[in-house]
Amino acid sequence: MSEKDSKKDSFHSKLLEKQNEAKVVRKIVLSVFIILIIVFSGIIGGGYLYIKSALEPVDPGNQKAVKVTIPIGSSVSTISNILEKNDIIKDARVFKYYIKFKNAADFQAGEYTFNKSMTFNEIIENLQQGVLMEEAAFQVTIPEGRQIEEIASIISKNAPYSEAEILATLTDKSFIQKMKEKYPELLTDDIFAKDIKYPLEGYLYPATYPYYKDKPTIEEIIEPMIKKMSEVVGNYLPQLEEKNVSVHWFLTMASLIEEEATEKADREKISSVFYNRLEKKMPLQTDPTVLYALGQHKDRVLYKDLEVDSPYNTYQNEGLPPGPIANAGEISFNAALSPEKTDYLYFLATKEGEVIFTKTLEEHNIEKNKHIIEQ
Repeated sequence: MSEKDSKKDSFHSKLLEKQNEAKVVRKIVLSVFIILIIVFSGIIGGGYLYIKSALEPVDPGNQKAVKVTIPIGSSVSTISNILEKNDIIKDARVFKYYIKFKNAADFQAGEYTFNKSMTFNEIIENLQQGVLMEEAAFQVTIPEGRQIEEIASIISKNAPYSEAEILATLTDKSFIQKMKEKYPELLTDDIFAKDIKYPLEGYLYPATYPYYKDKPTIEEIIEPMIKKMSEVVGNYLPQLEEKNVSVHWFLTMASLIEEEATEKADREKISSVFYNRLEKKMPLQTDPTVLYALGQHKDRVLYKDLEVDSPYNTYQNEGLPPGPIANAGEISFNAALSPEKTDYLYFLATKEGEVIFTKTLEEHNIEKNKHIIEQ
C-alpha cells in the first residue's frame, strides 16, 4: 500500500470515528431532551392537577359549621393562612392568587361561620359582606341512599311543614322548572322523561344543611340541596363528557351502586358487574329497583316481587331504569365512572355485609345456596 493510500485510509477511519462520535452525541442529546420534556411535562401536569384540586372545596359534602376569627387589619395573606389553618381551603397561596385574579377586596374582620364545602367565591362573598357567625335556627341532615319520600319525611321532622306539603313542592312543575333554569347543567330535560316517578329523585345532595330563618319557605329548604348537587356534579362534567354519558345516566348508575352497597362492599366491583351486564345486554337484575317499583322498603325481595310491572324493574327491563332510585354520595359517584376491570356478572350480599362476586350463574347459585335462605 502506497503512502498516499495509507493517508487516505487513515482519513476515512478518522472521519468514520468522528461520525460515530457525532451519532453518539446526538443520541445522548436526544435522550436528555426527551427526559427533560417528560420531566417538564410531569411538573406541568402535576402542577395543573394540584392547582385544580386546590381550587375545589375541601370536602363538598361536609357542611359542619367551623367558627373562624378574622382579626382587624388582617392582610389577604393573613386571611388565607387562617382559612388554611382551619381547613376551609386547601392552599393559602392558591387562595391568595385567586383573590388577586378576581381583584377582590374590602374584606371585613369578625367571627365567621364557614364550612368545608364552600367554594372560593362563597368564602370571598361572605368576607366582603361580613356574613358573621350566627346560630342556625335548625338543620336538616340528608344521608346517602335516601329517596324523595324519605327526604320529605326527614325535612318534616326538622321544619314546620308536613310531609305532604314538602312532597307537593318537590313535585311542583313550576318549582322544578325554576330550578331547571337556575341549574341547567344539572337539571336537564331527562328529568321529565317518560316513566320518571319523581323528577328530582336522586338530585338532592346528601349532606347537613343549616337554616338561619325560623320558618324558611319549603323552596328555600330544598334549593340548597339542588345547588350542592350541582356544584358536586360540576366536578365530574369533564369525565362525563369524555365517557359520553349524561348527568342523568350518571346519577342513575350511582344510585344503583349506592343502594346495592353495604359498608363492606367494594363499589368499584359492583359498578363493574353493572357495566359488564350492560355490555352483554343482560338485565341488571338489581333488587333495589324492584323495591322502588313496589314503593316498599323491606329486607328481602321475594320471587313474586320480581314480577312487578314497572319500567323500574330491572329484572324485566334491559338497561338502566328511567332515572335514579335514590340520592348517592361521592364514593358511589366515583365508582359509577371508574368501575374495576373484572369478568364478574353476579354478586350477592351475605348477612354479615360481605359481598361475594362471581362470574357465572352456576357459581352464583352455589354461593346463594350457602348464604341466602331460599324464598
